[in-house]
Order: sequence, then C-alpha cells, then structure tokens
Amino acid sequence: MTSPPDLTHERQLWTACKHIAGLDEAGRGALAGPVCVGAVILPNAPPLLHHALSGVRDSKQLTPRKRFQIAGQIKQTAFAWGVGFASAEEIDLMGIAPATRLAASRALEALPVIPDFLLTDFRLELPELDIPQASLVKGDRRSLSIASASILAKTARDEIMSAMDETYPEYGLSRHKGYGTLLHRSAIKKFGQTPIHRKTFSIKNGR
Repeated sequence: MTSPPDLTHERQLWTACKHIAGLDEAGRGALAGPVCVGAVILPNAPPLLHHALSGVRDSKQLTPRKRFQIAGQIKQTAFAWGVGFASAEEIDLMGIAPATRLAASRALEALPVIPDFLLTDFRLELPELDIPQASLVKGDRRSLSIASASILAKTARDEIMSAMDETYPEYGLSRHKGYGTLLHRSAIKKFGQTPIHRKTFSIKNGR
C-alpha cells in the first residue's frame, strides 16, 4: 500500500520559511471546461495536521464523496487556501501550459498572504514568479500541502463541471467532468462542440 503524503518537505522548509504553499492542478487533459489550480498553506503544526488531515491522499485515489468531505477539513485546517481557473477560451488562446500557470497565479492571488516558498506538483513550475519553489515528481503523493491542493482543485472543478451539465445535458459532463471518455467523444461527434469545449484539443488528446 502506498504511503500517504507527509510533511517531509514542509518540515525542511519551515526552518527558514513561514508560509509554504502547495499547488496542484485539475483538468489539464480534459476536452471541456477550465483548468483549475489549488493553493494551500498549512500551519506549522504537525500534530494538528496529522490528526485533522489523516485522510488526505492524491485526489485521484479518493472517491468523489470522500474528496468533498476532506476538502471541507482542509479548508478548516489550512492557514490559507485559494483556487484559480483558466477558461477553455484562455486555454485555446495561449495553450494549456501557460493557461495552467495563469490559473496558478490566480490561486496565489486568492491567498491573503504572499507565500515564502512554493511546492508544486511536477509540470507546474512557475518561473515568472519571484518566489523560491520546488517541483516534485508525484508531489501529490509525497507532500501533504500539494495533496491538499490537489483535492481543492479537483473538487472546485468538479462542482463547475456538474453545474455545466445542466446547461449542456447531452454531453454527460457530471459523469466524466469533461475528460475524453467514450461517452463524451461520442457526444462531441453527434452534437459538436460547445463554448466550453477546448477547440484546440483534438478528440484523440482526451484521456
């Protein structure tokens, strides 16, 4: 069984940094909807975190019900948290990588303090920001801050996609959240694309 994310990286950084923000994204590979980035600053209180956030895992390892339950615990326990989005239109305009960085910047802007250090999941480097940072391979499985951000990003985006399902019910968005499932690809072929679809993403890019 995979070990849960822990505070190894945070403990090392807390000796010199007060506010360490973990960041992770959701929706990067979807065919529809925004990309979302979560940012979470945990307090320097390991005993509290181990107790309150014992159920935190990489968001992909949790059921939707468990994710929403834990998201509430993260918001109550975190020193600060924020989420940011970049729309399908922005993704088409600038590309998925720059749009993801834009969503990350918006998540950081939602925080009440400027972090001293960023811990990001792999591929979420933010070189345009003048903040020290480290990108961790499988960061959402290693760092409690990143895993917490992963859950907030996933739940925030899922809520948006479920709401969009009411506007575009024929696409089944509440079931696949905009990813390129067989159901979704078949609906696109039958009904065409909507304003929330990423026009620069080919159907075969979905996953």
